[in-house]
Amino acid sequence: MQQRQPTKLGALAAGLGLLAAVAAPWPAAAADAAAGKAKAMQCAVCHGPNGLSSAPDAPNLAGQPALYVAAQLKAYRSGERKHEVMAVMAKPLTDADIDNLAAWFASIKVTAQLP
Repeated sequence: MQQRQPTKLGALAAGLGLLAAVAAPWPAAAADAAAGKAKAMQCAVCHGPNGLSSAPDAPNLAGQPALYVAAQLKAYRSGERKHEVMAVMAKPLTDADIDNLAAWFASIKVTAQLP
């Protein structure tokens, strides 16, 4: 029996399948940005109402990639990343809360202007 050579279409389908498998766990894919916005009210004290901080020691969260925000919140929650206030804030968050928050902050469009 003769073996078939992979076709370009077959290779493309395999590549898309791999991409879908890798992209599936990303927070923004299944997250609810509206729920994240509601949950982010508690973040506003330090990080600003729209994720733009006016506090010198709190970073801007607006426009940050969802994957990054979720990873940092999970690191605070687990204690892997240390910060007295963030440890307390992240401890009660569920994975869904974190994904929703990450989706919300990632959805905020940020533009830069040159002086």
